[in-house]
Amino acid sequence: MVVKVFIASQSGSTAIKKKQQDVLGFLEANKIDFKEMDIAANEDNRKWMRENVPGEKRPQNGIPLPPQIFNDELYCGDYDSFFNAKEDHGVYAFLGLAPPPGSKEAHQAAIIQNGEVPESDKGDLGNEQHLHIAAEDQPEENIEMLHNHFEQPTDLNENIGENEAEKDQESVHQTIEPEEADEEEQPVTEEEDEEEPVTEEAEALTEQKQV
Repeated sequence: MVVKVFIASQSGSTAIKKKQQDVLGFLEANKIDFKEMDIAANEDNRKWMRENVPGEKRPQNGIPLPPQIFNDELYCGDYDSFFNAKEDHGVYAFLGLAPPPGSKEAHQAAIIQNGEVPESDKGDLGNEQHLHIAAEDQPEENIEMLHNHFEQPTDLNENIGENEAEKDQESVHQTIEPEEADEEEQPVTEEEDEEEPVTEEAEALTEQKQV
């Protein structure tokens, strides 16, 4: 399949010349094979172009102006369609060609068609996108493990904090209890409270001293 660009080499319109040069320059810069079909120098080219541009794509006066782009006999579009495709990174799709591997258009086409990212483009993705892609490639039971790998577990931290608080409370109790125990008064026994009995000999000696 060959891209054909119908142009008018001897056009007096500056706008048409600029549009033609824009299309041809893009194709040359991206090394896309194409053929220039001059409608000014070849009447057959002019006739073929006018007959094969679809009716809904013709201007109000019915005469399509160059540049007009075809892929063999398949109509691609005029300059405005080409420009919009270029802005949307979709020129290869506009021309009916496969985009080169590694290009942005190839990346977008892979996502649209298969929902997959080419291996060559995965290196430019962030951690979050890597996780999303990896999750798509893994069975459902492994998806949770992938998320746990990237997320910090909070339950473990909470348990550690609670254990440390309990240990602090125990050490406080151990420090206070002995001090309180020392401060408590020792009970007085009945034996210590009773006075020693006075014997008869002690009473006799007391009387003699008084006499």
